[in-house]
Amino acid sequence: MVTIEIDGVQYQAEAGESLLPVCLALGLDLTYFCWHPSLGSVGACRQCAVMQYQSPEDKKGRLAMACMTPVTDGMRISLQAEQARQFRSDNIELLMINHPHDCPVCEEGGECHLQDMTLMSGHTVRRYRGQKRTHKNQYLGPFINHEMNRCIACYRCVRFYDDYAGGRDLQVFGMHNNVYFGRFEDGTLENEFSGNLVEVCPTGVFTDRTFSARYTRKWDLQTAPSVCAHCGLGCNTAPGERYGELRRIINRYNGEINGYFLCDRGRFGYGFVNSPDRILKPRIHDRMDIPIEEAEQKLRDWLTDSTIGIGSPRASLEANFALRSRVGEENFYLGLDDNEQTMLEAIVDIMRNGGIRSPSLREVEQADAVLILGEDVTHSAPRLALSLRQSVRNAAFDQARNLNIAPWLDKPVREQQIDHRSPLFIASVCATRLDDAATATYRGSPEDIARLGFAIAHNLDSHAPEPAGLNDDARALAVTIADSLKQAKRPLVVSGTASASLAIIEAAYNVAKALPAQNRQLTFTVPESNSLGLAMMGGKRLRQAFERVHAAGRVIILENDLYRRAPLWDVDTFLQAAQQVAVIDCLNNRTAEKATLLLPAATFAESDGTLINNEGRAQRYFQVYPAPAPVRCSWQWLLADMKELSFDRLTAACAAAFPVLADIRQAAPGAGFRVDGMKIPRQPHRYSGRTAMQAHINVSEPRRPADPETPFTFSMEGATADVPAALEPVIWAPGWNSNQAVNKFQDGIGGHLRGGDYGVRLIEPSGERDWFRTIPEPFKPITGQWRIVLLQHIFGSEELSLRSPPVAERSPAACALLNPADARMLGVQAGDNVEIHCISGGPFIVLPAGIKPNLPAGLLGITAGLPGTERCCQTHHVILKKAIGEGPL
Repeated sequence: MVTIEIDGVQYQAEAGESLLPVCLALGLDLTYFCWHPSLGSVGACRQCAVMQYQSPEDKKGRLAMACMTPVTDGMRISLQAEQARQFRSDNIELLMINHPHDCPVCEEGGECHLQDMTLMSGHTVRRYRGQKRTHKNQYLGPFINHEMNRCIACYRCVRFYDDYAGGRDLQVFGMHNNVYFGRFEDGTLENEFSGNLVEVCPTGVFTDRTFSARYTRKWDLQTAPSVCAHCGLGCNTAPGERYGELRRIINRYNGEINGYFLCDRGRFGYGFVNSPDRILKPRIHDRMDIPIEEAEQKLRDWLTDSTIGIGSPRASLEANFALRSRVGEENFYLGLDDNEQTMLEAIVDIMRNGGIRSPSLREVEQADAVLILGEDVTHSAPRLALSLRQSVRNAAFDQARNLNIAPWLDKPVREQQIDHRSPLFIASVCATRLDDAATATYRGSPEDIARLGFAIAHNLDSHAPEPAGLNDDARALAVTIADSLKQAKRPLVVSGTASASLAIIEAAYNVAKALPAQNRQLTFTVPESNSLGLAMMGGKRLRQAFERVHAAGRVIILENDLYRRAPLWDVDTFLQAAQQVAVIDCLNNRTAEKATLLLPAATFAESDGTLINNEGRAQRYFQVYPAPAPVRCSWQWLLADMKELSFDRLTAACAAAFPVLADIRQAAPGAGFRVDGMKIPRQPHRYSGRTAMQAHINVSEPRRPADPETPFTFSMEGATADVPAALEPVIWAPGWNSNQAVNKFQDGIGGHLRGGDYGVRLIEPSGERDWFRTIPEPFKPITGQWRIVLLQHIFGSEELSLRSPPVAERSPAACALLNPADARMLGVQAGDNVEIHCISGGPFIVLPAGIKPNLPAGLLGITAGLPGTERCCQTHHVILKKAIGEGPL
């Protein structure tokens, strides 16, 4: 630490750090545009000018750009010197010459970094009266609006999109002061993280197209802390509501998980909450308008000692526990595909007893050698892919330090990246979206990928079992990967459930176990928001429920479409055999259609719950707005007759029932938490229209809804200072209305939130299990048969987001992907229809063919989760024929 002086006051700072984030971390207000905590310094906007003095005797000083100036001992700086203030004011006036000044109609208004910086610099009078430059805007797809005339050329957009996220279709065009940021031609932005442009851009050039359709000002959005419902990573989000409708989702900073960025599925997949497919009223058989009391009584009547309860990986711990407590442990089934349950149970066992740490996404970014086994993480766990892309840069950072280049100097560090990249190895069934960052790739069946993993482990540690009969290329690659992992200081192994292969998961563990104990890191992707939590809770297999249904007769299904879990004919048989089927869910689906009793469940935006992410971190999400009656939280339907039960008591009962979940109550303060005796407002202090919103119904002030389950109030009134990070609903500070205000809530810029990041880790490494020794045989194609492999897709495979119209617009068409040699053998070209006949029987389906050059021969790739592919089951063997006519789908 060194001592620096800023405007006559001495401070302690880290030597060598950039002066701009140091000033911000000290709570000082200094304007900037091009700089971003995750993007480093390029000195493009010239807006962070300060006066730097050589010594106490130096009265003249010189202008310096804070983002490009390293901190040194004895440094003397002035932010308030007249010359620096005038320079910042003049500079922003020049940047604003061509800006349209359309704040009243700009969607960024009220949360605009440009507005904040303009006022902070004192530029409040527009003197320029000449003609302004104008640009033609582009169509950039269903997620993003484009208004290029608002641009001030800070270059943040292309630096994030191209340099940070690996995009290729957003560029900067033009010359001199006529600069254009966009695509070569109109079209959808292809990168899966394009939505972050909305928050990265300091002006209104890129805005949320989905929000535009139901636009309201930031200060009129009711907000609560939440957790993304669309994969197992547990990214933190801040949903906003107006008029009883979810309007948007933005990133909520968590220093250990998502940081400043979300994937597009997490940002734009919320549309299912407002979907016309929502279940909004109870139904018994075909009777729609039944009283709530009748629905409650019917559910109570069905809760017998033999009733089957089927849980869900997209429901909260509390909802699953409520169902388990009502039907009994012996009647509770997890509601997972049997193979998926096997894999999740193995992952939980490895995480608890394998002695290897599961890193957070922040720790993933620090890895200096990575092996991905069997996953296309961009599609199965998108935000993890963004972190892995940053890990490749660590070699460039190391080289920069060797050359005395500060790591925050973005351009020089990226020049080092040309020749210095940390190794990233990807073994997958076919090409992945991270291949452009990979050192080497391997394509193979799940069995062959597992065998490569076992070979790598054996090369790292001779005690690990060795696969026999590995070909020369695979053996050489295994040696190369093992050498890279062995030399790394922070090696990381990534695997998961996407390949539906237990052998891959076991091979990944062997590789991590073979590494030096102090370096071991192993992370698994899991498919849904509470997959790991459900597996930690434990329960019987879905197949066992199918076998028991004749004896039980009654079934309660919690937030789960069983047609996504098991073959269609098995689910049909199960539901037909049940005497009564009660379904509690938020969306109509094929299972809900078969329900005898259908109960409307609240979505994540209308309920409270606890989820456990892939690293074993429990996090609480809070109700953003009350569910419209008679919609209720799932646990409230199940426990309706227990009048004294509260959410906190339910959470405590769940924690007491499972030792591994004992700490979930620490994820967030309970309903009794107060700040100076006050609850925390969900509404910002400028919230308007509480009376006017209902004026067409009643001009009197409506009673605000009560919320006994959380420390929040549906109001503007309450405590806004000294609120714990887990309960902070709105990021705002005086003079900082944009999301850049998060710097006021951090221990250090880009670091952790004050008081600690959100959530509590439930699993820490302990013990060390033995090697896995069951190595699969090599995959050998069977003449005339193909094996289905389900391929994940970020915009098609996840159940809830697919009901969001803009995400559905980005989803791929269902098709059957073939190796070129297999396609030639069948006489099939891309676009031709093929018949898919399962060798175990059942009706065939017809899909258009697609050619996938890197898909191994003998495999048939089907995008998981798309309509029309429900009967395609992972690992099923099928016979293919070129279709004549349409045929059944």
